[in-house]
Amino acid sequence: MASKLKNLSTYNAKNLKVKDDTIIGIIVSDWNEKITHSLFDACQETLLKHGLKEENLHTIQVPGAFELPKGAKILMKNENVDAVICLGCVITGETKHDQYISQAVANGIMNLNVVSSKPVIFGLLTPNDEQQAKDRAGGKHGNKGVEAAVTAIHMVNLKDQISKGERKIGF
Repeated sequence: MASKLKNLSTYNAKNLKVKDDTIIGIIVSDWNEKITHSLFDACQETLLKHGLKEENLHTIQVPGAFELPKGAKILMKNENVDAVICLGCVITGETKHDQYISQAVANGIMNLNVVSSKPVIFGLLTPNDEQQAKDRAGGKHGNKGVEAAVTAIHMVNLKDQISKGERKIGF
């Protein structure tokens, strides 16, 4: 959970391992590229650190945050990925534009999660200003790219555990 009380890059790495055949996609927005590319770098580094093979990482760049869900859908249609991570940044402006974009992206990613059997990870920063974005893209609050990578690994592993009958969740 992103907050000023928690460093996003702090997590329990124990038992966090990517299986050899795992394939993960990352969709990254070029809008606010200093921020989003910092998120991407941290995300990629975290996935590789935990065992993802470089050749099993597929990346698509899209113009802005609004295009993240469509980029994810295109990747999921054309590559046999186990999870997709969407990374972007929408900074509050003088109008309500940021609210419309953020809500559309959140809805688009949620819809993909509902209709797909693959996890689609929400890695969209929605800060009030550029400094808050920097604080969450490698600054004093860590890097949400790390959090997104860790979430993807957990979700892929959870799906594998449940499909193998290793763990049941109340049903």
